Amino acid sequence: MLNSMKSSATEKDRNAAANAPDVMGRVVQPHDQAWARSEPTMGTASCIGSDMSIVGKIDCNGPAQVLGRIEGELRASDLLISDGAQVEGNIIAQSVTVCGRVKGTIRAVRVKLQNGGAVEGDIFHRSLSIDENSQFEGSSRRVENPTEPSSSVDAKGPQKKDLAPAPLPSIDAELTDSK
Repeated sequence: MLNSMKSSATEKDRNAAANAPDVMGRVVQPHDQAWARSEPTMGTASCIGSDMSIVGKIDCNGPAQVLGRIEGELRASDLLISDGAQVEGNIIAQSVTVCGRVKGTIRAVRVKLQNGGAVEGDIFHRSLSIDENSQFEGSSRRVENPTEPSSSVDAKGPQKKDLAPAPLPSIDAELTDSK
């Protein structure tokens, strides 16, 4: 009896292992056809699943696809924020496609908002495209090297000292000078 249980468990594990590449292949492949066509050499992407929620800093050396929720900084070479996905934090990548929701600063060479994607925050880019069904609330700035923070204006905007107007001369000083 022990042998029959052992062999059935082993067979079950073998079946699961045999099917894993098929399942993984479906999960990590971009489900957005426009993105798949625009990045043909991308290969397989790291994937944050729709049932995942991550708080913290994520640094991916290759392409990534977000289907779930991230709160924190996210770095990747190419990034797809899928429909239904949410990112709250800063994003730095070579290419970013937003079909979900982003609240934070995006720094990328190419940024695309498509399929109803929404961004609330600043975008530093070399190329920006926004589909008519997408939403963008914030500021965008074209810069030569958007992924390098030192090459663009701070995402928080100008400091208060830059906003203060120069003091006007007082009327008393003008009257004293003219006498």
